[in-house]
Amino acid sequence: MREAHAHLASLGESLTMPSLAECRTLSVCLELISAHARSAAPGAWLRLHSTRTESWPEARWPSLAELDHASPHNPCVLMSFDHHAAAANTAALSAARVAPGQRIEPNGIVVVDNFGAATGLLLEGAAFAVWNAAPEPTAAQHTQHLSAALAHLAALGFTEVHDLHSQAWLGPALAALHRAGNLPLSVWLYSPADRLEADFAARSDWESPRLRLAGGKVFSDGTLNSRTAAMLVDYLHPMPGMPRGQIMADPAALRAHLATSERLGLHLAVHAIGDGAVRFVLDAIEDVTRARARRCAGDQRHRIEHCELIDTADVQRFAALRVVCSVQPCHLLSDVEALNRYLPHRLDRVLPLHELIASGLIPGRDLWFGSDVPIVRADPADSIQAAVHRRRIDMPQAHAIAWDQRITETEARAAFQPLP
Repeated sequence: MREAHAHLASLGESLTMPSLAECRTLSVCLELISAHARSAAPGAWLRLHSTRTESWPEARWPSLAELDHASPHNPCVLMSFDHHAAAANTAALSAARVAPGQRIEPNGIVVVDNFGAATGLLLEGAAFAVWNAAPEPTAAQHTQHLSAALAHLAALGFTEVHDLHSQAWLGPALAALHRAGNLPLSVWLYSPADRLEADFAARSDWESPRLRLAGGKVFSDGTLNSRTAAMLVDYLHPMPGMPRGQIMADPAALRAHLATSERLGLHLAVHAIGDGAVRFVLDAIEDVTRARARRCAGDQRHRIEHCELIDTADVQRFAALRVVCSVQPCHLLSDVEALNRYLPHRLDRVLPLHELIASGLIPGRDLWFGSDVPIVRADPADSIQAAVHRRRIDMPQAHAIAWDQRITETEARAAFQPLP
């Protein structure tokens, strides 16, 4: 069974951190932070993950003042479950040396209030600038994290995992585990696209039949919960200045990355959540495909990740362009509030799995399922629930999202099985 979208290092590290996945209110969140702060050594970083503010009654992040009160002596940062936003206290902002209103690549900003003061909210690149200001794990800790992540996935029944946006040290670290007899899954790595050529040149040092460099990774937009996913229509309640989210990739750079991956005999995986981003990526692949035909080069199959909304006009293009649609239906379960709050007028275009299969995509060959763990948990039952029933297990059918796009359990299970 294949887990087609994971982040091994983050998964392993998350298993050692406090999780807010089960937190249901802002007040409980602040109480948990206070409890961890009281038991932490002075000055030690507090990092909590899997924050889902859209599921809270307050539907907002803790303020800077609230975080300062909850963690007065320790840098504290909360990462959103989708890893595209965070909130931090004053100590964490200071340690990371970020300034109110500062723009931090890629596509990040330190959000300010009407008076220009930092609110504690961090978007995109700014979120990771502060998150990563904490001390980097040691090589030994990296190994422990990877071992824990691999064991976790193997226990769920997976035999193959794809790591998207792999760190430079990951291939050699996994190779060392393999030599020690501790690599229970086959692993495909996807380097950041701007590092792909360098990793390709060095891959002989660590590649093996169970461990390979499969391609590169690019982000073309953000996420639904942060309202940075690029849409073809306006959000109902957009972020200021971003009525339709934002495209995060330069068109020329994306086409260059596609061409580079093809030249190396690899493929590109492109993050695209909104229907605007999906069209943007399909357009780029179509352009490169035309150029490839003129060159009479090999037939490469690129992949688009997430595809949480796809416009009707773009469904047929996946099969026509031989693009792998790599989706995580389990995200529907965690995005229910955001979808209903921000995109009630586009719910019929959420994960159109039935249409994709009807258009010619074959589960397991062209339609791949994964989870994006640790964004959400890796249990395949979650994606099967979402794909087949289109709602959380405790919801009535009347609350299902895009009910007509449901598929059978057999089809859902097949999407986890690798086919040539």
